[in-house]
Amino acid sequence: MVRNLARAHRAAFVLPLVAVTLSGCAMLQGKKAGADTAYVARDVESLYAEAKDRLDRGDTKIAAGLFDEVERQHPYSPWARRAQLMGAFTNYVRRDYDKAIEGAQRFLSIHPGNKDAPYAYYLIALSYYEQISDVERDQSTTQQALTALQEVQRRYPNTRYAADARIKVDLVNDHLAGKEMEIGRYYERAGRWLAAQIRFQNVVEKYQTTSHAPEALYRLTETSLALGLPNEAKKYSAVLGANYPGNEWYERAYALVEDKAPQLLSGG
Repeated sequence: MVRNLARAHRAAFVLPLVAVTLSGCAMLQGKKAGADTAYVARDVESLYAEAKDRLDRGDTKIAAGLFDEVERQHPYSPWARRAQLMGAFTNYVRRDYDKAIEGAQRFLSIHPGNKDAPYAYYLIALSYYEQISDVERDQSTTQQALTALQEVQRRYPNTRYAADARIKVDLVNDHLAGKEMEIGRYYERAGRWLAAQIRFQNVVEKYQTTSHAPEALYRLTETSLALGLPNEAKKYSAVLGANYPGNEWYERAYALVEDKAPQLLSGG
């Protein structure tokens, strides 16, 4: 799926979380670049500062461990709350989406009313969204992404997170419709007309605003004729013409009905 939009929003949405003024933070000396410093005890400010520095430098594995250490070593500090969400974001950046979801969910379970809760919900949705597979694979993650994106819209309808979620919901619905079409076409090729019709009807009923709706109506015209239901075929062709005049799928549907049941077009 499209990742560029997510990356653009990532930069805009996370800045408020990481723009923290740190004063008097003494970084440990003598550490080699890339050394894993996650388990060295230190004061909370310098520990958080190093975690953020590692994140900024792209050393996300160590950054995630350091954010975990902030919470482990200083569980009652305000920094621990910030580190929870930053740790989830860091795991999202490194594409460890399961850990990102787990971290954001844990943040919400402990701090449900926190001002950063909208971002936590959005991060969960993004983590599912980034895992959407192609239409030939199981779509359970796609459905989870849709549910999570809709939750962002429901809870925080007037936020920038909801605005981006609305765009992604349209893309997810188009993806789910594409899966229904792929299965329907498979059944159609196998001559399982009724099974194919059910899939195409799902697209027309559930995903009528997606790019797949015109083809679904054409396929319903096709399968109706194959099932010996010419009046149904004419109905679907008419709906296609009314909603998508001039569309190539309407032209094909009209030609098909004209070939298989010309008396319907002449009113006979």
